[in-house]
Amino acid sequence: MLTPTRVLNRYDHRLRDLVHTTADSTIARKNGVPRSTAAGWIKHKPKAVVSIEPLTPNPPELLEGLQQEVVLLRVQIAKLRSLLRLIFLVLRLSGFKLERCRIPDPKNKRKLIQAVDKATEVIPKRSVLAVIGLSYSRYHSWTNAAACQLTDLPSCPKSHPNQLTSDEVAAMRDMVEDKDLRHLTTCGLVRLARKLGKVFASQSCWFRIIRKQGWKRPRYRIYPAKPKIGIRATQPNQIWHIDTSILKLLDGSRVYMHAIIDNFSRRILAWCVDPTFDTDATAKLIVEAAKGIKEKAEHVPPQVYMDSGVENINVDVTALIETKTIKRVLAQVDIHFSNSMIESWWRQLKHQWLFLNTLDTIATVRKLVEFYVQQHNERVPHSAFEGQTPDEMYFATGSDVPEKLKAARLLARQARRAANLARSCSACRTETQLIALEPPPTKAAIPSNTS
Repeated sequence: MLTPTRVLNRYDHRLRDLVHTTADSTIARKNGVPRSTAAGWIKHKPKAVVSIEPLTPNPPELLEGLQQEVVLLRVQIAKLRSLLRLIFLVLRLSGFKLERCRIPDPKNKRKLIQAVDKATEVIPKRSVLAVIGLSYSRYHSWTNAAACQLTDLPSCPKSHPNQLTSDEVAAMRDMVEDKDLRHLTTCGLVRLARKLGKVFASQSCWFRIIRKQGWKRPRYRIYPAKPKIGIRATQPNQIWHIDTSILKLLDGSRVYMHAIIDNFSRRILAWCVDPTFDTDATAKLIVEAAKGIKEKAEHVPPQVYMDSGVENINVDVTALIETKTIKRVLAQVDIHFSNSMIESWWRQLKHQWLFLNTLDTIATVRKLVEFYVQQHNERVPHSAFEGQTPDEMYFATGSDVPEKLKAARLLARQARRAANLARSCSACRTETQLIALEPPPTKAAIPSNTS
């Protein structure tokens, strides 16, 4: 068991001098000094004490000034410590470390060395280097080596003689950015540079320098102009899109989904899910979708955009064309547009709904597709119609929806502003109370505008 460390008391030197001079320990014992300690003061000669009192004729004023200076110094030290903590925290969070950072500029090196030398006047050099993360060997090499003026190189050529010269780096850049060599890969440039005797460097060296310097190969590829907006109808039943999509169930079997979408309203006019690929599906869907067309004196058959599959080019579809029920248009054959509208809807159906459920039977798929079609047509507003659903666009029953939404948005914004202004915290209430307690300005305090 360790014995506790004995703590020795310390006493004022003036009390010790008084006891030794008078040889009376009574005053010391009254102030709590042990008898043995007071006897030692009387027996032994007092030690020499350097005090500030003999240095000035007015010690009280000097002591007061020193105390004020100590208080100011303590405040400054507290501020400096807070700033240092903040700087160290920012450096730690940013992940910056000087040991992993290269400083090729000799001016920056000299500034850092001067700052270290200045700090070593009050702090040991090892501690200063540990704080900034600079090794002593690196600092020693900087201070002892002659200053290198070649700032275009990462290191001094004499200390790193195997690095590429500036001429070799320039030759690499010329070959990388040369338009006449854009058909070559970077590895091909490496081999060609060796063949021409310009640069003898490894492929990794080429890739590292290209990445570090940010050089770009002249890969100017010319793309054909793409239409920003696809084909658009001006009224319902003017343009339809029909397509087939395949879905795989959990047991590995396939189901075939067919659907027709109206271009103007984005409404799904007809759909079906079959366990086998039926070539009559297109004709059946067209007949079902055509039931919703109102007969007019000048009936114009809708243009149905479809691909060149066997379900679209057959006897049944041809019969519908001959009876002027529809007008067939083959996407990317008769026109340069694709059938992307119905393909986009297939992608939404699968990724936003079907793939989120268990697809075990064809009955489950039919039920899920029926639900999604009902939601798509009747409930979910489309982004292109300012809040209207496809059914409202198809049947022309939602013409007043944009104006209603605009008015409701304005009312909601006003209600939001009023609710936020009505809320307050303790600080807001205190400020409001102080303003209420202030007396109103008198007439003499109000400046007049008279000239």
